[in-house]
Amino acid sequence: MKLTAELSLYPLQDQYLPPIDAFIGDLRDQAGLQVVTNAMSTQICGDCEAVFALVSTALQASYARYGKQVLVCKFLPWELDINP
Repeated sequence: MKLTAELSLYPLQDQYLPPIDAFIGDLRDQAGLQVVTNAMSTQICGDCEAVFALVSTALQASYARYGKQVLVCKFLPWELDINP
């Protein structure tokens, strides 16, 4: 099954850009998934299991590096055209 996810990360600290940049970088490192970032969020499209695994791995790494954060996610159970 294909899945599209929209993610917005909110680090709970004054220096919020480094955690966001690192999180997006971790998401982009995954081959086989389409990742598009804009000013408001990051969208990921691909196989359902691969998208969930990537979000879980990237979020765990971000928590370990930067501490408290909030991740807001929306999941669509189909492949949305996210090309910019």
